[in-house]
Amino acid sequence: MDMEYSYFLFLLLLVPCMILSAYASAKVSSTYSKYDKIPCASRMTGYDTATALLRNRGVNDISVGVVRGTLTDHYDPTKSIVNLSQSTFGSASVGACAVAGHEIGHVMQKKQGYFPYKLRKILVPITNIGSRLAMPVIIVGILLDLLLFAAKEQPYGQWILYIGIGLYGLSTLFALVTLPVEFNASRRAKKMLVEDGILSAEEVKGAKKVLSAAALTYVASLLTSLVYFIRIFIMLFVLLGNRRK
Repeated sequence: MDMEYSYFLFLLLLVPCMILSAYASAKVSSTYSKYDKIPCASRMTGYDTATALLRNRGVNDISVGVVRGTLTDHYDPTKSIVNLSQSTFGSASVGACAVAGHEIGHVMQKKQGYFPYKLRKILVPITNIGSRLAMPVIIVGILLDLLLFAAKEQPYGQWILYIGIGLYGLSTLFALVTLPVEFNASRRAKKMLVEDGILSAEEVKGAKKVLSAAALTYVASLLTSLVYFIRIFIMLFVLLGNRRK
């Protein structure tokens, strides 16, 4: 495979991923906006939902706070806090309850030792380091391999190159592990919201649409990361193959 063909293949794969990412981003915004305008019968806000779900499950060591923005909701296990965005915290809507329930789903994953959640937690610091080091290591590997090849020494540069590819691949692995974590948190949310009477069975249908739209963004992120990983993998091996001909 030559460089021109590999680049064409990269674009062929990347363009659909870009379209999917744009669609997913627009979908989650429009879906949340729609269901944030529909009040839930229980009149419980995002804050009420989060605190009730925690209390009903005997979780007393997690606080609920508010952060700026829209859909910036997240669970921070290092600080034992569920941060709800301003758009979720005080809104008594189906959309707000769905998002708050999703974040409590993550809390319950940690409390119950859900394996994919634990694996993602382990990968976070490794992925952060790997993403910063990957490209510099790859560049050093190429330069070193060129020098060693010219001197007809052992190809130590290739091994550095492989390490760089592996570090870059950590971000793809993280995106892959994130999928079951997010889908599972959404399933937990839907179940808890009905069990605790926060949303009716009919209202949960709307909550499901909000959570499904959000999940699509993670699918798009994984596919995009995978395409870039394949691109750099092929590009570097094509470069090495052409140099040795």
